[in-house]
Amino acid sequence: MVQDREFREDLYYRLNTFPIFLPPLRERKAEIPELAEHFVQQFANSMDKTIGTIPEETMRALVRYPWPGNIRELQNYVARGVILSNDGVFELTPLESCESLEPEISNATLEDKMRREILTACRRANWKLGGPRGAAARLGLKRTTLFYKVKRLGIAPPADNFQN
Repeated sequence: MVQDREFREDLYYRLNTFPIFLPPLRERKAEIPELAEHFVQQFANSMDKTIGTIPEETMRALVRYPWPGNIRELQNYVARGVILSNDGVFELTPLESCESLEPEISNATLEDKMRREILTACRRANWKLGGPRGAAARLGLKRTTLFYKVKRLGIAPPADNFQN
């Protein structure tokens, strides 16, 4: 983003003085119930509502969901649910998908992890490999390197979506 002049270079270096790594919410599933309960109470109080329970099946769905938008997405989801809730029970509004797109592989190999990361980047880039917003840039790779890895790993884009 600095190279594209979308982010101030001096601010990047000032913030990068003490980098903080925080894993995405999908890697901290044990924290989701506590966060959800906190957000439910926070929004219920701000809306003068009383919500006493979050059904167990709702909590399981929240934990299963991959939360690509991280905590902000969870927070917005809970706010929407509190608005729609009645009778002191947190209502489940439909999530796009309560299951991950791909099942987690226990004892995943490096190749499995690489395949998953490449697939994710390709989907987010709409299967465009090159360019500043392409999958290669998202992964920090050269386009030709990514093209080679896609071919070697047998990753096939959906029909009519593959762009170099």
